[in-house]
Amino acid sequence: MGLTESDENRPMNRLSREKSPYLLLHANNPVDWYPWGDEAFERAKREDKPVFLSIGYAACHWCHVMEQESFADPETARLLNDAFVCIKVDREERPDIDQIYMTAAQAIAGTAGWPLTVILTPDRHPFYAATYIPRESRFGYPGLHELIPKIVAAWKEQRSEILAAGTTIASALQGSLPRPGNEPGEELLHRTFEALAGTFDAENGGFGGAPKFPTPHIPMFLLRYGNRTGKREALAMAARTLDAMAMGGIHDHIGGGFHRYSTDARWLVPHFEKMLYDQALLAMAYTEMYLATGTTRYRDVAGDTLGYVMDRLASPEGGFYSSEDADSEGSEGKYYLWTRDEMRSVLGNGEGGRIADLFGVTEQGNFPDPGTGERSGKNILYRVAGDGGLNGSGDRATAGEDRFAPARQKLADARRKRVPPLLDDKILTDWNGLMIAALARAARAFSDDSWYNAAIRCAEFLQKRLRNPDGRLLHRYREGEAAIPALATDYAFLIWGLLELYLAGFEPCFLREAIRLQAEFDRYFRDPAEGGFFSAPDDASDLIARQKELYDGALPSANAVAFRNLLWLSRLTGTSGSEAEAGRIARIYSGMAEQSPTGCTFFQNGLDFALGPSWELVICGEGGDPGAGPLLRTLNGTFLPSLLTLLKLPGDPGTELGEIVPFTRTMEKRAGEGYTAYLCSGTACNLVTGDSPAILETIRAGHAARKSA
Repeated sequence: MGLTESDENRPMNRLSREKSPYLLLHANNPVDWYPWGDEAFERAKREDKPVFLSIGYAACHWCHVMEQESFADPETARLLNDAFVCIKVDREERPDIDQIYMTAAQAIAGTAGWPLTVILTPDRHPFYAATYIPRESRFGYPGLHELIPKIVAAWKEQRSEILAAGTTIASALQGSLPRPGNEPGEELLHRTFEALAGTFDAENGGFGGAPKFPTPHIPMFLLRYGNRTGKREALAMAARTLDAMAMGGIHDHIGGGFHRYSTDARWLVPHFEKMLYDQALLAMAYTEMYLATGTTRYRDVAGDTLGYVMDRLASPEGGFYSSEDADSEGSEGKYYLWTRDEMRSVLGNGEGGRIADLFGVTEQGNFPDPGTGERSGKNILYRVAGDGGLNGSGDRATAGEDRFAPARQKLADARRKRVPPLLDDKILTDWNGLMIAALARAARAFSDDSWYNAAIRCAEFLQKRLRNPDGRLLHRYREGEAAIPALATDYAFLIWGLLELYLAGFEPCFLREAIRLQAEFDRYFRDPAEGGFFSAPDDASDLIARQKELYDGALPSANAVAFRNLLWLSRLTGTSGSEAEAGRIARIYSGMAEQSPTGCTFFQNGLDFALGPSWELVICGEGGDPGAGPLLRTLNGTFLPSLLTLLKLPGDPGTELGEIVPFTRTMEKRAGEGYTAYLCSGTACNLVTGDSPAILETIRAGHAARKSA
């Protein structure tokens, strides 16, 4: 993709030595690309040139457009090479670089996105920024052919102003860290709910208008808020949103999984790339929705999403690949589109017509031709209410979905014969941490050992492969090479995954590793002065600023996840240090959460836990015991976001769990009982009867008292 026949005969540039599939897509460009590094900036100083920084990722449609239109064009490349030292960055490999210059772009241009284009001084200070830039000017937007000479002239004639502006922006980036305030309380949760209710699209689901992004942490917040307050509107908003996405074109109804986002308000027309992190977070959201409602369609969507990941993104070594592209054969979405005739040719006239009706496939098509904008006869599949389908509220019809499984399988088999989108086969620690969390959460909720075993394989792969010789965590693995020091998201997301893995199977080694990683995270990333965690480690030497990621985007922020991790570690181990550090993060969030409460919903998922009441259940006995097994299945199959469970096996006074969790050392299984359970809240633990109704009743009574307070 991105290569022509003439490209194949062109000399390879420096990017040919890189591992990133995105950078390798540009290895045949006539642009004299450098990867990020000192060599490029030293040349820029030596030749007195500004730096042309281009940031994107392999599954980005407009990144491919800019590559094919401009970077593969000899004349445009000549202009770039004469004027600049050119650097190409994969934002998935270096999200720390991307974060800095994305923030700068917002300050300079008021907008940001990918591909991101930033012009820098040789000292790495930004002074111009844009997103996609066409080769030639159109519709009032300057093209590269017109823009480059203007920047060259400004560099020669307005050098002092450019350097001063770059220094000012760099200083602002360094000094833009939030100041701590008071710890937020329950009032913040109420304001966030009201803000979400004010932008909720009751007709189409989701929040605001087009484009619409999944942001699974918002439904997850609504589930917790509804659980805390008893407000049915919160559950209804989450359900409408998840139902609309599951029925819409953003959902791949043939192969499973979800596309990146919807370009319209109806969730119909997606950008077709599929990202590992979206699958992980959405699988968790649908799993939690199933636990909160008991409605099987949410379980099915979660399983369908994880099934896609295992089918298309699982590496033989145990990790998970990053993404699948939006484009195939040079056209966005081509792999996923269907005509009515194609369906009939695969399924026959009768069944093909019925399935076409079920998925909204018409003769005219609903996907416009990219060139003309007119109907093309091609269709994005979405679910139409009707016989055997989903009704307007998303409930399954009596006939059930399984009657269409054979037809979907035939369509999937036929689709595999098409040219598939590019697979970005690099393995990222942070996204794999999210996948471990999703698999472990589903394994616990659905009593599915296959998901649990896949999570263990991934965790073991990361432990074995994503380490430097000193044992420190690394960010990226591809083709046998692990590289790039880990970032805050790597630590935060992997610790989350390991904690979920412990809760799913009670193997103490995963809890121990989470504790060890948290100590490493603290050592390299913690801000001892103001609290919280910087995005990059303290020994990062190639950045103009160290920032703190607080706002959620497509992914929850590293500090929001770290906040909840620290709370869980405090409750699971009975230590106060983790909770104190979580309190410092909460104070950092105070001011910004007041200004933009919907921008930090994952933090508020942790805040809901912190405000309590929360419980730790210690079961002394065998997990497979005839009594403890049903108890665990009942608890795991119930939406209990404020409950953490530990399992202490017989004969474990202090070597395994007792060594990691000292407060469990004196807890023992009573003679004559299959197991003995202790329910702890705050600083007190009480012996409880060994049946799940009594435990659930205690927890629900605590919730009822909270709602009436």
